[in-house]
Amino acid sequence: MLQRFFPVALILAIAGFVVAPFLIAGAPYESTMGLVQKIFYYHAPSGMMMFLGAFVSGTASAIYLMKGRPGADRLAAGAAELTVLFGLIVLTTGPLWARKAWGVWWQWDARLTSSLLVWLMFTSYLLVRKYGGPGSDKLAAAVALFGMANVPFVYISVNVWRTLHPKTTVIPSLVPGMRGPFWFATATFLCLFLALLAVRVRLGERQAELDDLYRAMDDDALEGE
Repeated sequence: MLQRFFPVALILAIAGFVVAPFLIAGAPYESTMGLVQKIFYYHAPSGMMMFLGAFVSGTASAIYLMKGRPGADRLAAGAAELTVLFGLIVLTTGPLWARKAWGVWWQWDARLTSSLLVWLMFTSYLLVRKYGGPGSDKLAAAVALFGMANVPFVYISVNVWRTLHPKTTVIPSLVPGMRGPFWFATATFLCLFLALLAVRVRLGERQAELDDLYRAMDDDALEGE
């Protein structure tokens, strides 16, 4: 089903990334941070896609563990890769913003540390799948479930603990001039996420078909002996 949305999602993502810089440039400056605050329009949507990828990967992993569906496993693997990708964008844009806004590249506060931990969990997922050997798919699925379970803690951490990050009310309280560009950027990142996920799942399907062909060739060779 994802493949059906790929052309539309890709076109919308490309168009969005062409238009978004003009909308962001026209958005008003934040009163205290000025120009550097515009990183927000890339940083926050990337964080949302990281969370979305974690939930898709964790949910698909749960389905795979319970029902053993290969398609769910491929979806989980693709979403995990996107979680790592968008998480890397978050962990890059965040320090760039922090250096100008806070005067430091990094602070070990609750939001930053928990975001890094989720990113490391899904990086571990990919490493387990690649190097874990037999049974690594199910072990990695358990890692994805654990990573997904930590996402709500990342989200609410700014409301529970003292942190340099603003609280979760910052997005609902955006002024009208910022609100439109922000949600446009978020929709653009979502289209990119869906397009990349569709490609990754399709690649997984092709890889599975190729593996089946290799196994069939090996079986034929053994029968020939």
